[in-house]
Amino acid sequence: MNQRTQEMTVRLRRRWLVGRRHGLKVLCIGLALQGGAAPVMADGPLAGKTVRIAFIDPLSGPLADVGRNGLRSWQFMAERKSGAGNAAGVRFLVAGFDNKGSPQESLNVLKVVIDQGFRYIVQGNSSGAAAALSDAVTRHNAQQPDKAVVFINYAAMDPALTNEKCSFWHFRIDADTSMKMRALTRFLKQQPDLKKVYLLNQNYAHGQQVALYFRQEIARQQADVTVVDDVLHAPFQVEDFRPYVQRIKESGAQAVITGNWGVDMRRLVQAMQEEGVNLPLFAYYPNLKGTPTALARAPSTMSVYQIAYSHTNQEAPMDEFASAFRKRYGEDLVVLASYDGLEMLGQAMQRIGSTDAARVAARLSGMIFQGFNGPVQMRADDHQLQKGVYISRWQKVDAAFPQGAEGTDHTFVPVQFLPGSEITGSSRCHMQRP
Repeated sequence: MNQRTQEMTVRLRRRWLVGRRHGLKVLCIGLALQGGAAPVMADGPLAGKTVRIAFIDPLSGPLADVGRNGLRSWQFMAERKSGAGNAAGVRFLVAGFDNKGSPQESLNVLKVVIDQGFRYIVQGNSSGAAAALSDAVTRHNAQQPDKAVVFINYAAMDPALTNEKCSFWHFRIDADTSMKMRALTRFLKQQPDLKKVYLLNQNYAHGQQVALYFRQEIARQQADVTVVDDVLHAPFQVEDFRPYVQRIKESGAQAVITGNWGVDMRRLVQAMQEEGVNLPLFAYYPNLKGTPTALARAPSTMSVYQIAYSHTNQEAPMDEFASAFRKRYGEDLVVLASYDGLEMLGQAMQRIGSTDAARVAARLSGMIFQGFNGPVQMRADDHQLQKGVYISRWQKVDAAFPQGAEGTDHTFVPVQFLPGSEITGSSRCHMQRP
């Protein structure tokens, strides 16, 4: 970006912590009214009881690396949050099941895990798979209430999942696409010299929604930003993104907006490097496995911004967890939602004195709890976690942010934090409660 935009970015970086503290203050008050965080216990009536959780996501194929990192994240966090690590004193056990990225395969796996006695499932890679699972879990619970299942969605961001397609049994612990786009467009409005953007996304629900909600939110913000082109491509099938990057160069765009992830994100980054294009790239997932390493190969620092609920140098307790995860697996801990998911389960179970899924679901609805970076609330209206979002910039490590992403000398540094109260929208959910 030009000098004026860079100066604005520096000012925003200085103010991000102030915004974060302001946003958390409101939820801190709510947490205090609920009696504060539940005390850590390991000797209550649930101590030693095992809670089995089925992780259902791609563990083979082009998305396997991202899926396996997610599985390791949940399993690692389950170890750390078991026993004295959670309010109920229960032992969390996470088992991985490969859905191959397919909604139909997700349904097949769901039948298997229910038959095996799992009453909690987590999934995140693919809103299509999430929608299929949410519908199936809802039907199953209506037919077999004594074997109720709770679905924790840690990354599938389709807003419909907590609006038109909401379910009492579905709980999303990531900000949805509309929330992240509200954060991004507010940031872009503060960049007065940025006038033209290029939308490049995968041609399936997620990519289509990134483009749709960008247009909606940029109009709502009344920002002087024009979309010069809006391109969709086949997901995880493009071997060479150079033709797309050449079109970006020819368009006159000043920045690129993408929801790409996994191999598609890595290949896009590689093509931008090969074509010598260093336009600002605004993305949801540049921290996922392999992409930071690809970014660091550039001869000069690429101008990349991440819109996410976390960044590379999180404060305690995540800094210690992330360090231990890197030592064990040689990769970054990026699915920090696993902490929030297990924390809220442990607190709910402690408060009701049971691991019964139906009772836990009822307690989770509306619950305020201590997330990995402060108090958060599971909104009762739609079961969308009210969670803040960081705008983070890719840059070299420094004294304030010393931890590099994937062992590189670069990291994602927060320049702005928008609390959940500022990016949430009204709910269109008409939830059927049991």
